[in-house]
Amino acid sequence: MFKALVLENNGSALAASVKDLDEVNLPPGNVTVAVEYSGLNYKDGLVATGAGGLVKRYPHVPGIDFAGSVLASRDPAYKSGDKVVLTGWRVGEVQWGGLAQKASVNGDWLVPLPAGLTTRQAMAIGTAGLTAMLAVMALEFNGLTPDSGEVLVTGAAGGVGSVATAILAHLGVQIVASTGRPETHEYLKGLGATAVLDRSPFFEPAKRPLETERWAGCIDSVGGNTLARVLAQTKYAGSVAAVGLAGGSKLEHTVIPFLLRGVNLLGIDSVLCPMAKRMAAWNRLRTDLPVDKLDALTIVTRLEEVPRLAAEILAGKVRGRIVVDVNN
Repeated sequence: MFKALVLENNGSALAASVKDLDEVNLPPGNVTVAVEYSGLNYKDGLVATGAGGLVKRYPHVPGIDFAGSVLASRDPAYKSGDKVVLTGWRVGEVQWGGLAQKASVNGDWLVPLPAGLTTRQAMAIGTAGLTAMLAVMALEFNGLTPDSGEVLVTGAAGGVGSVATAILAHLGVQIVASTGRPETHEYLKGLGATAVLDRSPFFEPAKRPLETERWAGCIDSVGGNTLARVLAQTKYAGSVAAVGLAGGSKLEHTVIPFLLRGVNLLGIDSVLCPMAKRMAAWNRLRTDLPVDKLDALTIVTRLEEVPRLAAEILAGKVRGRIVVDVNN
């Protein structure tokens, strides 16, 4: 038996509760993991509240990432006792996930716990941190250096934004953070932001296809009008890494920034990210995300608190990263 957060849908309402389950209920997989920590991400909020319509079969155990120790393995790459991490592959969405004390998955989806990280630190990074690192790597690949100029991070107080701010500041990049929460300004400056802007001007629709050039790059977790305004303000040959849609999935803009300024719009996906790039990102996270900054942006909670926090993360009330101790 093991403890898990279970979502049940009677056709008219979604209910979430912590229950004891038998291991025979686990989905098919060639590796069984004793989960130590999971994380709470924006997609977890959608799944746990039913807001995204992402889950098609109930009962369901959410949790799009986890870290722990291998209990049993039919995959030659892993043996009992190995420390592993999982992010992505639609676990927690189409297959039972990590908000439980046990998980059963395909061994090809796992990565060994990076040297120097604990399972708790790995989940403090989690899907959000991996996404942030992939975005940083994409900006660098497209020419971003510390001398390029200001880089904007939108939705900066969220999980992806917080980690991205800490990484870029560590790399010597001049960070401007955008947020709608004045109470997070000092928090963001503590992570390394040199300035903090209110998000409201970015919500206004772009009046012109090109605005005054300001941003050498951007990591955008908002989408919608915010992304359109950022594209209009991006400097010649600058790049915008799109990582989320908290402000909407529709992009209303023209191709003018791409044609006249050579702006790059970079799509960032961590779910099906190839293993080589995934491992490169984890290796960078070991060296380019300061541990003290990681600790500063992380809170730890219990399974029982997840339903409440899932609603708060969708409402934009959660700061930084939430780690779930599934054994507490």
